[in-house]
Amino acid sequence: MNRLTLIPMLLALLASSAPAASDDALLLCGFEEVFAVSPRALAAGKVEKLWSWKAEGREGLPEAVARRFGTTDDCKPVRDGRQVLITSSGGGCALVDYPSGAVKWSAVVENAHSIELLPGDRVVVAGSTGANGNRLVLFDLARPDAPIWHAPLHSAHGVVWDEPRRALWAIGYDELRRYSLADWDSDRPSLKLERTHPLPDDGGHDLQAVPGSNDLAVTTHATVSLFDRETGEFRPHPALGGRKHVKALAIHPTTGETYFVQADSPEWWSRSLRSLDPPRTIPVEGERLYKARWLIDEKR
Repeated sequence: MNRLTLIPMLLALLASSAPAASDDALLLCGFEEVFAVSPRALAAGKVEKLWSWKAEGREGLPEAVARRFGTTDDCKPVRDGRQVLITSSGGGCALVDYPSGAVKWSAVVENAHSIELLPGDRVVVAGSTGANGNRLVLFDLARPDAPIWHAPLHSAHGVVWDEPRRALWAIGYDELRRYSLADWDSDRPSLKLERTHPLPDDGGHDLQAVPGSNDLAVTTHATVSLFDRETGEFRPHPALGGRKHVKALAIHPTTGETYFVQADSPEWWSRSLRSLDPPRTIPVEGERLYKARWLIDEKR
């Protein structure tokens, strides 16, 4: 094999193992701001903001709802990164266009902690503890702030739609639940509880699908676990199994590059972002981080 043949092969190999493209970003949230940062800058230990969203003064968002976004706790890209679902423990929920930030839908759910897009332009919100919380709440995007179904789930914290299995996974204080869609083509849709799995320990927190696998990543007060959706079994995360108070995992769907947020004791938030492979801690000055999510450039 001559050098002219070898060089293209080496370049192709390097491209196939390259990190996330520069147009990908990492979404972060914690207090009133949701913002995107450059992963390439993070790799150099720097924080470079690429995009920012705040509820205050936002056109299309009722003032009474905007006031409920003081502590954002999820920022989930949907529809190939063209929109972002946002929730706040203050009760605010919104669907916004990316990058314009225009508000397309909003609602209030007490202590909202996560949100997921479901088939048929519907969303489900996980509402954590509170007088009117501890439940899952279903909405239609055509009807702002008009719940169409709800069901109890103590300390509901995370929701993930599983398209191959046509199932919704939801995490509460001490259990992981699987739901199916019921009467979905009617005007009275609901979610049907199919099974329940006790968590390895209390304090269910973040719930994320691990790309390219049967696993869900599950964080609790004391552990980070992987849950096999086929066998129904939990096992410790190989790198993070002993980590306490991990608030979020973000796993790149192509490269596997992983960032996570671990609370600074005794707070529920962190002043830094952490990564695996290589392990590093990146200070994010002036911020109080809670969730991290990959925003993938689907134009590639």
